[in-house]
Amino acid sequence: MQKVNFENGNITSNILQTAFPMLVAQVLSLLYNIVDRIYIGRIPGTGTEALGAVGFCFPVIIIVTAFTNMFGMGGAPLFSMELGKKEPEKAAAILNTSLRLLILSAVIITVSGIAFARPLLVTFGAGSEELFYARPYLQIYLVGTIFSMISTGINPYINAEGYSVFGMITVMIGALANLALDPVFIFAFGLGVQGAAIATVISQILSASFVIWFLRSSRNEFRIHWKKSADGRWFPYGGKIVSLGLTPFIMQVTNSLVSLCCNNMLMRWGGTMYVSAMTTVSSVRQILDTPVMAITEGTSPAISYNYGARRPKRIKKAVRVMMSLALPYTILIWALIMLNPGMFVRIFTQDEELITVAAPALHLYFLAFIFQALQYSGQTVFKALNKKRHAIFFSLFRKVILVIPLTILLPGLGFGTDGVFMAEPVSNLIGGLSCFITMILTVWPELKQMEEQENLKNQKE
Repeated sequence: MQKVNFENGNITSNILQTAFPMLVAQVLSLLYNIVDRIYIGRIPGTGTEALGAVGFCFPVIIIVTAFTNMFGMGGAPLFSMELGKKEPEKAAAILNTSLRLLILSAVIITVSGIAFARPLLVTFGAGSEELFYARPYLQIYLVGTIFSMISTGINPYINAEGYSVFGMITVMIGALANLALDPVFIFAFGLGVQGAAIATVISQILSASFVIWFLRSSRNEFRIHWKKSADGRWFPYGGKIVSLGLTPFIMQVTNSLVSLCCNNMLMRWGGTMYVSAMTTVSSVRQILDTPVMAITEGTSPAISYNYGARRPKRIKKAVRVMMSLALPYTILIWALIMLNPGMFVRIFTQDEELITVAAPALHLYFLAFIFQALQYSGQTVFKALNKKRHAIFFSLFRKVILVIPLTILLPGLGFGTDGVFMAEPVSNLIGGLSCFITMILTVWPELKQMEEQENLKNQKE
Protein backbone atom coordinates (compact mmCIF):
# COMPACT_ATOMS: atom_id res chain seq x y z
CA MET A 1 0.00 0.00 0.00
CA GLN A 2 1.34 3.41 -1.03
CA LYS A 3 2.68 5.68 1.68
CA VAL A 4 1.57 9.33 1.72
CA ASN A 5 4.49 11.55 0.66
CA PHE A 6 4.41 14.51 3.08
CA GLU A 7 7.89 15.57 1.99
CA ASN A 8 7.30 16.26 -1.71
CA GLY A 9 3.70 15.36 -2.47
CA ASN A 10 0.98 17.83 -3.47
CA ILE A 11 -0.75 19.30 -0.40
CA THR A 12 -4.27 18.66 -1.67
CA SER A 13 -3.36 15.07 -2.48
CA ASN A 14 -1.71 14.65 0.94
CA ILE A 15 -4.89 15.80 2.67
CA LEU A 16 -7.22 13.69 0.54
CA GLN A 17 -4.99 10.62 0.83
CA THR A 18 -5.04 10.98 4.61
CA ALA A 19 -8.56 12.29 5.13
CA PHE A 20 -10.45 9.76 2.99
CA PRO A 21 -9.15 6.62 4.74
CA MET A 22 -9.58 8.48 8.03
CA LEU A 23 -13.18 9.27 7.09
CA VAL A 24 -13.87 5.62 6.32
CA ALA A 25 -12.13 4.62 9.55
CA GLN A 26 -14.09 7.11 11.67
CA VAL A 27 -17.39 6.17 10.07
CA LEU A 28 -16.65 2.54 10.81
CA SER A 29 -15.46 3.33 14.35
CA LEU A 30 -18.91 4.74 15.09
CA LEU A 31 -20.24 1.26 14.59
CA TYR A 32 -18.68 0.23 17.90
CA ASN A 33 -21.31 2.25 19.74
CA ILE A 34 -23.80 3.40 17.12
CA VAL A 35 -24.64 -0.12 15.94
CA ASP A 36 -25.10 -1.10 19.57
CA ARG A 37 -27.66 1.69 19.95
CA ILE A 38 -29.45 0.82 16.71
CA TYR A 39 -29.87 -2.80 17.80
CA ILE A 40 -30.61 -1.93 21.44
CA GLY A 41 -33.34 0.45 20.33
CA ARG A 42 -34.99 -2.46 18.50
CA ILE A 43 -35.03 -4.97 21.38
CA PRO A 44 -38.70 -6.04 21.53
CA GLY A 45 -40.61 -4.49 24.41
CA THR A 46 -37.68 -2.82 26.19
CA GLY A 47 -35.76 -1.08 23.40
CA THR A 48 -36.62 2.54 24.26
CA GLU A 49 -35.95 2.06 28.01
CA ALA A 50 -32.69 0.22 27.33
CA LEU A 51 -31.54 2.89 24.85
CA GLY A 52 -32.12 5.61 27.43
CA ALA A 53 -30.31 3.61 30.12
CA VAL A 54 -27.24 3.07 27.93
CA GLY A 55 -27.14 6.85 27.50
CA PHE A 56 -26.07 7.10 31.16
CA CYS A 57 -22.90 5.15 30.25
CA PHE A 58 -21.79 7.80 27.75
CA PRO A 59 -19.87 9.98 30.25
CA VAL A 60 -17.61 7.05 31.19
CA ILE A 61 -17.15 6.00 27.56
CA ILE A 62 -16.28 9.60 26.70
CA ILE A 63 -13.67 9.66 29.48
CA VAL A 64 -12.03 6.56 27.97
CA THR A 65 -11.95 8.39 24.64
CA ALA A 66 -10.53 11.48 26.37
CA PHE A 67 -7.46 9.65 27.68
CA THR A 68 -7.05 7.88 24.34
CA ASN A 69 -7.04 11.22 22.53
CA MET A 70 -4.68 12.77 25.06
CA PHE A 71 -1.91 10.28 24.32
CA GLY A 72 -2.80 9.61 20.67
CA MET A 73 -3.73 13.00 19.24
CA GLY A 74 -1.45 14.70 21.77
CA GLY A 75 1.64 12.89 20.56
CA ALA A 76 0.93 12.53 16.84
CA PRO A 77 1.58 16.22 15.92
CA LEU A 78 4.89 16.09 17.83
CA PHE A 79 5.69 12.84 16.00
CA SER A 80 4.95 14.52 12.63
CA MET A 81 7.09 17.55 13.48
CA GLU A 82 10.07 15.33 14.27
CA LEU A 83 9.58 13.52 10.97
CA GLY A 84 9.59 16.92 9.22
CA LYS A 85 12.83 17.79 11.04
CA LYS A 86 14.33 14.42 9.97
CA GLU A 87 14.65 13.19 13.58
CA PRO A 88 13.41 9.54 13.43
CA GLU A 89 14.88 8.55 16.82
CA LYS A 90 12.92 11.28 18.59
CA ALA A 91 9.79 10.31 16.65
CA ALA A 92 10.22 6.68 17.77
CA ALA A 93 10.61 7.79 21.41
CA ILE A 94 7.35 9.75 21.18
CA LEU A 95 5.51 6.73 19.74
CA ASN A 96 6.77 4.37 22.47
CA THR A 97 6.01 6.85 25.23
CA SER A 98 2.46 7.23 23.97
CA LEU A 99 1.93 3.46 23.80
CA ARG A 100 3.06 3.01 27.41
CA LEU A 101 0.83 5.84 28.61
CA LEU A 102 -2.14 4.32 26.80
CA ILE A 103 -1.62 0.92 28.42
CA LEU A 104 -1.06 2.34 31.92
CA SER A 105 -4.14 4.58 31.83
CA ALA A 106 -6.27 1.76 30.36
CA VAL A 107 -5.49 -0.52 33.30
CA ILE A 108 -6.36 2.20 35.83
CA ILE A 109 -9.62 3.10 34.07
CA THR A 110 -10.70 -0.53 33.73
CA VAL A 111 -10.14 -1.44 37.38
CA SER A 112 -11.66 1.73 38.84
CA GLY A 113 -14.54 1.83 36.35
CA ILE A 114 -15.67 -1.74 37.01
CA ALA A 115 -15.33 -1.31 40.78
CA PHE A 116 -17.30 1.96 40.91
CA ALA A 117 -19.76 1.43 38.04
CA ARG A 118 -22.86 1.70 40.20
CA PRO A 119 -22.01 4.92 42.09
CA LEU A 120 -20.79 6.51 38.86
CA LEU A 121 -24.04 5.74 37.05
CA VAL A 122 -26.10 7.00 40.01
CA THR A 123 -24.06 10.22 39.94
CA PHE A 124 -24.87 10.55 36.24
CA GLY A 125 -28.59 10.40 37.07
CA ALA A 126 -29.47 6.73 36.57
CA GLY A 127 -32.28 5.33 38.73
CA SER A 128 -32.94 1.70 39.68
CA GLU A 129 -34.65 0.93 36.35
CA GLU A 130 -31.81 2.44 34.31
CA LEU A 131 -29.17 0.64 36.42
CA PHE A 132 -30.70 -2.71 35.47
CA TYR A 133 -29.51 -2.15 31.89
CA ALA A 134 -26.66 0.34 32.26
CA ARG A 135 -24.51 -1.31 34.95
CA PRO A 136 -23.86 -4.67 33.22
CA TYR A 137 -23.36 -2.91 29.87
CA LEU A 138 -20.75 -0.56 31.32
CA GLN A 139 -18.87 -3.21 33.30
CA ILE A 140 -18.55 -5.52 30.30
CA TYR A 141 -17.66 -2.62 27.99
CA LEU A 142 -14.80 -1.57 30.28
CA VAL A 143 -13.16 -5.00 29.95
CA GLY A 144 -12.20 -3.98 26.41
CA THR A 145 -10.72 -0.61 27.43
CA ILE A 146 -7.07 -1.57 26.94
CA PHE A 147 -7.78 -2.96 23.46
CA SER A 148 -9.87 0.06 22.49
CA MET A 149 -7.23 2.52 23.68
CA ILE A 150 -4.36 0.76 21.91
CA SER A 151 -6.16 0.53 18.56
CA THR A 152 -7.64 4.04 18.63
CA GLY A 153 -4.70 5.76 20.32
CA ILE A 154 -2.02 4.43 17.97
CA ASN A 155 -4.01 5.11 14.80
CA PRO A 156 -2.94 8.81 14.63
CA TYR A 157 0.71 7.67 14.53
CA ILE A 158 0.00 5.21 11.74
CA ASN A 159 -1.66 8.05 9.79
CA ALA A 160 1.24 10.41 10.56
CA GLU A 161 3.69 7.86 9.13
CA GLY A 162 1.68 8.06 5.91
CA TYR A 163 -0.03 4.66 6.21
CA SER A 164 -3.58 6.00 6.40
CA VAL A 165 -4.99 2.92 4.63
CA PHE A 166 -3.61 0.73 7.41
CA GLY A 167 -5.25 3.07 9.90
CA MET A 168 -8.53 2.54 8.07
CA ILE A 169 -8.13 -1.24 8.11
CA THR A 170 -7.47 -1.16 11.86
CA VAL A 171 -10.91 0.28 12.48
CA MET A 172 -12.60 -1.65 9.69
CA ILE A 173 -11.71 -5.02 11.26
CA GLY A 174 -13.31 -4.17 14.59
CA ALA A 175 -16.32 -2.34 13.14
CA LEU A 176 -17.30 -5.10 10.73
CA ALA A 177 -16.85 -7.69 13.49
CA ASN A 178 -19.12 -5.63 15.75
CA LEU A 179 -21.70 -5.30 12.99
CA ALA A 180 -21.77 -9.07 12.56
CA LEU A 181 -21.60 -10.05 16.23
CA ASP A 182 -24.17 -7.61 17.66
CA PRO A 183 -27.30 -9.35 16.33
CA VAL A 184 -25.84 -12.75 17.29
CA PHE A 185 -25.23 -11.84 20.93
CA ILE A 186 -28.22 -9.49 21.38
CA PHE A 187 -30.95 -11.50 19.63
CA ALA A 188 -29.74 -15.02 18.76
CA PHE A 189 -28.19 -15.64 22.20
CA GLY A 190 -30.84 -13.52 23.91
CA LEU A 191 -28.31 -11.50 25.92
CA GLY A 192 -29.82 -8.09 25.13
CA VAL A 193 -27.81 -5.10 26.32
CA GLN A 194 -25.07 -7.33 27.76
CA GLY A 195 -24.71 -9.03 24.38
CA ALA A 196 -24.06 -5.65 22.74
CA ALA A 197 -21.22 -4.99 25.17
CA ILE A 198 -19.70 -8.46 24.66
CA ALA A 199 -19.74 -8.01 20.87
CA THR A 200 -18.00 -4.64 21.24
CA VAL A 201 -15.23 -6.06 23.44
CA ILE A 202 -14.50 -8.91 21.00
CA SER A 203 -14.34 -6.39 18.15
CA GLN A 204 -11.93 -4.17 20.07
CA ILE A 205 -9.63 -7.15 20.70
CA LEU A 206 -9.50 -7.85 16.96
CA SER A 207 -8.64 -4.20 16.15
CA ALA A 208 -5.90 -4.04 18.77
CA SER A 209 -4.40 -7.30 17.48
CA PHE A 210 -4.04 -5.79 14.01
CA VAL A 211 -2.40 -2.63 15.39
CA ILE A 212 0.14 -4.66 17.37
CA TRP A 213 0.87 -6.74 14.25
CA PHE A 214 1.48 -3.54 12.25
CA LEU A 215 3.75 -2.04 14.90
CA ARG A 216 5.88 -5.20 14.90
CA SER A 217 5.88 -5.60 11.11
CA SER A 218 8.61 -4.55 8.67
CA ARG A 219 6.41 -1.75 7.28
CA ASN A 220 6.60 0.20 10.52
CA GLU A 221 9.90 2.10 10.62
CA PHE A 222 9.68 2.75 14.36
CA ARG A 223 10.18 -0.25 16.62
CA ILE A 224 8.09 -0.59 19.75
CA HIS A 225 10.00 -1.65 22.87
CA TRP A 226 9.85 -1.48 26.68
CA LYS A 227 13.37 -0.22 27.31
CA LYS A 228 14.07 2.94 29.25
CA SER A 229 15.43 5.96 27.40
CA ALA A 230 19.14 6.83 27.51
CA ASP A 231 18.56 9.05 30.55
CA GLY A 232 16.72 6.25 32.41
CA ARG A 233 13.13 7.42 31.89
CA TRP A 234 10.14 5.22 31.00
CA PHE A 235 8.16 8.16 29.62
CA PRO A 236 10.44 10.55 27.72
CA TYR A 237 8.34 13.24 26.02
CA GLY A 238 5.50 12.30 28.39
CA GLY A 239 5.14 15.90 29.58
CA LYS A 240 5.03 17.28 26.03
CA ILE A 241 2.51 14.66 24.91
CA VAL A 242 0.21 15.34 27.86
CA SER A 243 0.60 19.09 27.48
CA LEU A 244 -0.50 19.09 23.85
CA GLY A 245 -2.96 16.26 24.47
CA LEU A 246 -4.84 18.33 27.03
CA THR A 247 -6.75 19.92 24.15
CA PRO A 248 -8.47 16.77 22.83
CA PHE A 249 -8.67 15.48 26.42
CA ILE A 250 -10.54 18.57 27.59
CA MET A 251 -12.79 18.41 24.54
CA GLN A 252 -13.83 14.88 25.48
CA VAL A 253 -14.07 15.45 29.24
CA THR A 254 -16.21 18.52 28.68
CA ASN A 255 -18.36 16.39 26.36
CA SER A 256 -18.80 14.03 29.31
CA LEU A 257 -19.74 16.93 31.60
CA VAL A 258 -22.17 18.24 29.01
CA SER A 259 -23.73 14.78 28.65
CA LEU A 260 -24.09 14.51 32.43
CA CYS A 261 -25.57 17.99 32.69
CA CYS A 262 -28.01 17.40 29.80
CA ASN A 263 -29.23 14.09 31.20
CA ASN A 264 -29.82 15.57 34.64
CA MET A 265 -31.67 18.60 33.29
CA LEU A 266 -33.78 16.48 30.92
CA MET A 267 -34.72 14.05 33.71
CA ARG A 268 -35.78 17.05 35.78
CA TRP A 269 -37.77 18.85 33.09
CA GLY A 270 -39.00 16.01 30.89
CA GLY A 271 -38.22 12.51 32.17
CA THR A 272 -36.74 9.34 30.69
CA MET A 273 -38.25 9.88 27.23
CA TYR A 274 -36.24 13.09 26.82
CA VAL A 275 -33.04 11.34 27.94
CA SER A 276 -33.72 8.77 25.21
CA ALA A 277 -34.24 11.67 22.79
CA MET A 278 -30.85 13.15 23.77
CA THR A 279 -29.24 9.72 23.31
CA THR A 280 -30.70 9.65 19.80
CA VAL A 281 -29.67 13.24 19.03
CA SER A 282 -26.14 12.56 20.30
CA SER A 283 -25.93 9.46 18.12
CA VAL A 284 -26.96 11.43 15.04
CA ARG A 285 -24.44 14.11 15.99
CA GLN A 286 -21.66 11.53 16.19
CA ILE A 287 -22.44 10.29 12.70
CA LEU A 288 -22.71 13.72 11.10
CA ASP A 289 -19.65 15.11 12.90
CA THR A 290 -17.48 12.34 11.50
CA PRO A 291 -16.78 13.66 7.98
CA VAL A 292 -15.84 17.15 9.15
CA MET A 293 -13.63 15.66 11.87
CA ALA A 294 -11.97 13.39 9.28
CA ILE A 295 -11.28 16.38 7.04
CA THR A 296 -9.74 18.46 9.82
CA GLU A 297 -7.81 15.62 11.48
CA GLY A 298 -6.72 14.41 8.04
CA THR A 299 -5.18 17.82 7.46
CA SER A 300 -3.29 17.81 10.78
CA PRO A 301 -0.32 15.57 9.73
CA ALA A 302 0.36 17.76 6.68
CA ILE A 303 0.26 20.94 8.80
CA SER A 304 2.52 19.50 11.53
CA TYR A 305 5.02 17.97 9.08
CA ASN A 306 5.40 21.22 7.10
CA TYR A 307 5.63 23.25 10.29
CA GLY A 308 8.55 21.07 11.38
CA ALA A 309 10.08 21.46 7.90
CA ARG A 310 9.43 25.27 7.99
CA ARG A 311 7.27 25.48 4.86
CA PRO A 312 4.67 28.18 5.64
CA LYS A 313 3.18 28.32 2.13
CA ARG A 314 2.23 24.65 2.31
CA ILE A 315 0.68 25.18 5.74
CA LYS A 316 -1.49 28.03 4.43
CA LYS A 317 -2.57 25.96 1.47
CA ALA A 318 -3.44 23.04 3.76
CA VAL A 319 -5.73 25.30 5.84
CA ARG A 320 -7.44 26.63 2.69
CA VAL A 321 -8.02 23.11 1.36
CA MET A 322 -9.37 22.03 4.75
CA MET A 323 -11.91 24.86 4.80
CA SER A 324 -12.95 24.31 1.17
CA LEU A 325 -13.92 20.75 2.13
CA ALA A 326 -15.33 21.24 5.64
CA LEU A 327 -17.57 24.28 5.13
CA PRO A 328 -19.65 22.95 2.19
CA TYR A 329 -20.24 19.70 4.08
CA THR A 330 -21.62 21.43 7.19
CA ILE A 331 -23.85 23.63 5.02
CA LEU A 332 -25.28 20.56 3.26
CA ILE A 333 -25.98 18.69 6.52
CA TRP A 334 -27.55 21.78 8.09
CA ALA A 335 -29.94 22.09 5.14
CA LEU A 336 -30.95 18.41 5.26
CA ILE A 337 -31.72 18.51 8.98
CA MET A 338 -33.66 21.74 8.69
CA LEU A 339 -35.80 20.11 5.97
CA ASN A 340 -36.32 16.65 7.49
CA PRO A 341 -34.92 15.92 10.98
CA GLY A 342 -37.17 12.88 11.40
CA MET A 343 -35.28 11.08 8.63
CA PHE A 344 -32.16 10.99 10.81
CA VAL A 345 -33.99 10.07 14.02
CA ARG A 346 -35.53 7.00 12.39
CA ILE A 347 -32.07 5.51 11.95
CA PHE A 348 -32.15 4.71 15.68
CA THR A 349 -35.78 4.14 16.57
CA GLN A 350 -39.19 3.29 15.17
CA ASP A 351 -40.95 4.36 18.38
CA GLU A 352 -43.33 7.10 17.18
CA GLU A 353 -43.53 8.71 20.62
CA LEU A 354 -39.72 9.00 20.76
CA ILE A 355 -39.60 10.30 17.17
CA THR A 356 -42.13 12.99 18.06
CA VAL A 357 -39.84 14.22 20.84
CA ALA A 358 -36.44 13.69 19.17
CA ALA A 359 -37.14 15.19 15.70
CA PRO A 360 -37.80 18.79 16.87
CA ALA A 361 -34.97 18.42 19.41
CA LEU A 362 -32.58 17.51 16.59
CA HIS A 363 -33.81 20.50 14.57
CA LEU A 364 -32.96 22.83 17.46
CA TYR A 365 -29.65 21.16 18.23
CA PHE A 366 -28.33 21.57 14.66
CA LEU A 367 -29.47 25.18 14.05
CA ALA A 368 -25.85 26.44 13.90
CA PHE A 369 -24.08 23.28 12.70
CA ILE A 370 -22.36 25.28 9.93
CA PHE A 371 -20.09 26.88 12.52
CA GLN A 372 -18.73 23.46 13.54
CA ALA A 373 -16.42 23.69 10.52
CA LEU A 374 -14.90 26.88 11.95
CA GLN A 375 -14.50 25.41 15.45
CA TYR A 376 -12.89 22.16 14.29
CA SER A 377 -10.63 23.90 11.76
CA GLY A 378 -9.35 26.46 14.25
CA GLN A 379 -8.77 23.81 16.91
CA THR A 380 -6.95 21.56 14.44
CA VAL A 381 -4.53 24.30 13.39
CA PHE A 382 -3.76 25.26 17.00
CA LYS A 383 -3.16 21.62 17.94
CA ALA A 384 -1.15 20.79 14.81
CA LEU A 385 1.17 23.77 15.42
CA ASN A 386 1.56 22.96 19.13
CA LYS A 387 -0.30 26.12 20.20
CA LYS A 388 -1.40 24.58 23.48
CA ARG A 389 -2.80 27.64 25.25
CA HIS A 390 -5.08 28.64 22.39
CA ALA A 391 -6.24 25.07 21.81
CA ILE A 392 -7.04 24.49 25.48
CA PHE A 393 -8.78 27.84 25.91
CA PHE A 394 -11.19 27.32 23.02
CA SER A 395 -11.92 23.76 24.16
CA LEU A 396 -12.98 25.13 27.54
CA PHE A 397 -14.65 28.22 26.14
CA ARG A 398 -17.28 26.47 24.01
CA LYS A 399 -18.25 23.69 26.40
CA VAL A 400 -17.53 24.86 29.95
CA ILE A 401 -18.09 28.61 29.60
CA LEU A 402 -20.97 28.44 27.12
CA VAL A 403 -22.76 25.07 26.84
CA ILE A 404 -22.97 23.96 30.48
CA PRO A 405 -24.23 27.30 31.90
CA LEU A 406 -26.73 27.63 29.04
CA THR A 407 -27.95 24.07 29.58
CA ILE A 408 -28.67 24.89 33.22
CA LEU A 409 -30.10 28.39 32.69
CA LEU A 410 -32.26 28.15 29.56
CA PRO A 411 -34.80 25.58 30.83
CA GLY A 412 -35.57 27.78 33.83
CA LEU A 413 -36.01 30.86 31.63
CA GLY A 414 -39.17 29.41 30.09
CA PHE A 415 -37.67 27.18 27.39
CA GLY A 416 -38.08 23.92 29.34
CA THR A 417 -36.54 20.89 27.65
CA ASP A 418 -36.02 22.95 24.46
CA GLY A 419 -33.50 25.03 26.39
CA VAL A 420 -31.23 21.99 26.83
CA PHE A 421 -31.08 21.45 23.07
CA MET A 422 -30.75 25.19 22.32
CA ALA A 423 -27.48 25.47 24.26
CA GLU A 424 -25.57 23.70 21.48
CA PRO A 425 -26.31 26.07 18.55
CA VAL A 426 -25.63 29.17 20.66
CA SER A 427 -22.22 27.79 21.64
CA ASN A 428 -21.47 26.72 18.05
CA LEU A 429 -22.09 30.23 16.76
CA ILE A 430 -20.08 32.10 19.40
CA GLY A 431 -17.37 29.47 19.92
CA GLY A 432 -16.82 28.67 16.24
CA LEU A 433 -16.45 32.28 15.15
CA SER A 434 -14.19 33.17 18.09
CA CYS A 435 -11.88 30.20 17.53
CA PHE A 436 -11.47 30.63 13.78
CA ILE A 437 -11.00 34.41 13.87
CA THR A 438 -8.38 34.09 16.62
CA MET A 439 -6.56 31.42 14.60
CA ILE A 440 -6.35 33.72 11.56
CA LEU A 441 -5.20 36.71 13.63
CA THR A 442 -2.47 34.77 15.47
CA VAL A 443 -1.24 32.04 13.11
CA TRP A 444 -1.18 33.94 9.79
CA PRO A 445 1.27 36.64 10.99
CA GLU A 446 3.60 33.93 12.35
CA LEU A 447 3.53 32.09 9.02
CA LYS A 448 4.23 35.34 7.18
CA GLN A 449 7.23 35.98 9.41
CA MET A 450 8.46 32.41 8.87
CA GLU A 451 8.12 32.88 5.11
CA GLU A 452 10.21 36.07 5.23
CA GLN A 453 12.90 34.31 7.29
CA GLU A 454 13.06 31.38 4.86
CA ASN A 455 13.28 33.75 1.87
CA LEU A 456 16.12 35.66 3.54
CA LYS A 457 17.90 32.39 4.34
CA ASN A 458 17.60 31.21 0.74
CA GLN A 459 18.95 34.53 -0.56
CA LYS A 460 22.03 34.24 1.67
CA GLU A 461 22.65 30.74 0.41
